[in-house]
Amino acid sequence: MRRSAATLAVVAGAYVAAQMMADIASLRIISVFGYAVDAGTLVYPFTFTIRDIVHKVGGKHVARALIVAAAVINLIMAGIFWLSANLEAAAEVGPQLAFGEVLSPVIRIVLASIVAEVISELIDTEVYERWVARFGSTFQWGRVLSSNAVALPIDSVLFAVIAFAGTMGGATLIEVIVLNVIIKSLVTLISLPAIYLVSDQTPGPEV
Repeated sequence: MRRSAATLAVVAGAYVAAQMMADIASLRIISVFGYAVDAGTLVYPFTFTIRDIVHKVGGKHVARALIVAAAVINLIMAGIFWLSANLEAAAEVGPQLAFGEVLSPVIRIVLASIVAEVISELIDTEVYERWVARFGSTFQWGRVLSSNAVALPIDSVLFAVIAFAGTMGGATLIEVIVLNVIIKSLVTLISLPAIYLVSDQTPGPEV
């Protein structure tokens, strides 16, 4: 029991940390293969597999609670960055404009990221649970692939549309979505073996 609790604490912490890093990084738009993509895409896809690990160790209800908690934490983080950037800087150290330029969040992008995270990861939770109900402890790789195959495109579409619709042409928006899905799918394949690092603590389907 102690080992499973410690494992759950570690993976839950990793999930929240990855979510925070992804949301901070998403404030910068980078070029990958000549296409625009938010830098959070380099980190965020790992959260889906980490969420699957949390689900495996703690169960569906713990996974759901963690998704909501991470969203609240990221909202608080964005608020703290905004407040810190807009409060008057100490005169003796200068205006510190770089802080505001880097970390004062673009509200639309932050909201897009959080909305996409919550919806897609809750869907990921339901798909994962149905796979376990159907196959039990076998084909654990299928838990990750099936849940991510459904959730990742939903996440990519929601984020791109909320964050960028109206700021770029339709063709460019589609390119952004496609590139996001490709990168996230590659990360899923890389991180998939991690599901075998922990043991099932909540076998069978949950209500």
